[in-house]
Amino acid sequence: MAMRIAREVRPAAQARQHAACPPRKAYDALIGHRKRRHPMNRFLIVIGVLCLLAGLGWRWLARIPFGRLPGDIHIVRDGFDLHFPIVTCIVISIVVSVLLWFLRR
Repeated sequence: MAMRIAREVRPAAQARQHAACPPRKAYDALIGHRKRRHPMNRFLIVIGVLCLLAGLGWRWLARIPFGRLPGDIHIVRDGFDLHFPIVTCIVISIVVSVLLWFLRR
């Protein structure tokens, strides 16, 4: 009878021991696997480098007519100035979409 009790206690003790730590799949989903974090790190580095390059080349980027394309809305009245570059937003959206499409291939 003592062996029977020891066998019944052992699985319960193991269950209590493993209840403190979550299962491996749930743990990986909770914190993310290391391999999944590398693309985000790379993405943030690329975005940072692009911002740095845009800041360094601001003199030349200011000469590009973005924000002054035909179709951009610009309303000037007494005490009111509205500038809505809708065509510029569409062009930038298309360019970014094409670039991301090429990068994912």
